[in-house]
Amino acid sequence: MKPLRIPAHFLLITLLCATASLAQERKTKELPPSAYQLVSVTVTGSDRCKPEDVMAATSMTIGQTVHEDDFKDAARILEDSGAFKDIAYKFEYSPQGTKLQWQVQDATDFVPARFENFVWFSDQALFDAIHSRVPLFHGQIPVRGHMADQVSEALHTLLSEKAIPGSVDYVAVGPDNEPVQAVIYSDSGPDIAIRNVEFLGAGSAELPLLQAAAKDLQGAPYVRSRLHAKADKIFLPIYHQRGYLKATISEPVAKVASTDGDDITVDTTFTVDPGRQYQLSGIEISGNKGLSAESLRGLIHTTLNQPANTVELDNDIAAMKKLYGKHGYVASSIDPQPQIDDADSTVRYVLNIHEGSIYKMGDLEIHGLDDHTTSRLQNDWTLHPGDVYDSSYAQRFLDQIYKEIGDWRVRVDETQNQDHTVDVTLRFDSKRELP
Repeated sequence: MKPLRIPAHFLLITLLCATASLAQERKTKELPPSAYQLVSVTVTGSDRCKPEDVMAATSMTIGQTVHEDDFKDAARILEDSGAFKDIAYKFEYSPQGTKLQWQVQDATDFVPARFENFVWFSDQALFDAIHSRVPLFHGQIPVRGHMADQVSEALHTLLSEKAIPGSVDYVAVGPDNEPVQAVIYSDSGPDIAIRNVEFLGAGSAELPLLQAAAKDLQGAPYVRSRLHAKADKIFLPIYHQRGYLKATISEPVAKVASTDGDDITVDTTFTVDPGRQYQLSGIEISGNKGLSAESLRGLIHTTLNQPANTVELDNDIAAMKKLYGKHGYVASSIDPQPQIDDADSTVRYVLNIHEGSIYKMGDLEIHGLDDHTTSRLQNDWTLHPGDVYDSSYAQRFLDQIYKEIGDWRVRVDETQNQDHTVDVTLRFDSKRELP
């Protein structure tokens, strides 16, 4: 349980209320029972939650009998949720009843809640079911507080009510040493497999390609994040190769096809919106100094006045970066800026190049081989300290020594230093032995 933290001004208002209560102690003793019935609640300061959400979260209802301890307990509930970074309240007794005012300030760090395999519910039905049990939930989870647990409990209750097997797990995900990016929930019980994959809205030219790309999904586990990645990496490029630059593919939607105990099959549907098809009207190269425009243009294979093929353009840009790397510009970057003209459905790209500094060869280290072989390979390495670094050299070197030492697995690590040198480390798999 995380320690309770009440903001300073919340404590101040509470203290003022307590002081006022002491000052009015004699008066309150004379108040009728109706003075302790809650007659009004106002909530200000939140752009995320409605007043009725706050009331539902605290379980307070108009007409109930309340005392100051009830307000303190309600404040702790709001604090524990993590939805607010500041909470304050004040109240007023009168013969007509109790008036309560909440002043809150929304927390700023929220991440999306994602649901991997709750195939029995639509997104809206799942949201509504959680919101009814966790009133402060609006599709996102605060990175602090207990709302992640509350959502997990709500999902567990929902599955139990529907007699759906399994248990709810969740994990906060994000890159190493980076802030959390999402909270992912899943039902860890049943085995949910994909039976069929359909694409609504796909044209006759693209549909066979999409179906072929989705063939390996038949029989695979239904995991929504994997399907989303498949759509981004495999399905969308089919459209990007054909000039549909603004094509979108929806989140997968599952429909239960069969249930046999814990074995469930689902049909999965993606909805495609191709958008408009754009023709490539031109490519401009900007910012290059170390390499000529002619040498860079020789690597461009995309064709003018044809559907803009951004997949091919990305490959061309990768080839340009390799060419820069051969000449020591290992920190170069190329940013393609599309200039779209919707009037005539054309697009023109400006390739903004930032070459950076020329890097030199630094130190070479070889790990995983015996001393004799290590010394021999260091002598064979002809890229000497101070030479302009060639990022393609390491692979050419490995191709050369392959004939001498055999098929080793090798990892190449390049470290760019502040003095514009590159240290290279070759790590050989120590499991293999020299012949």
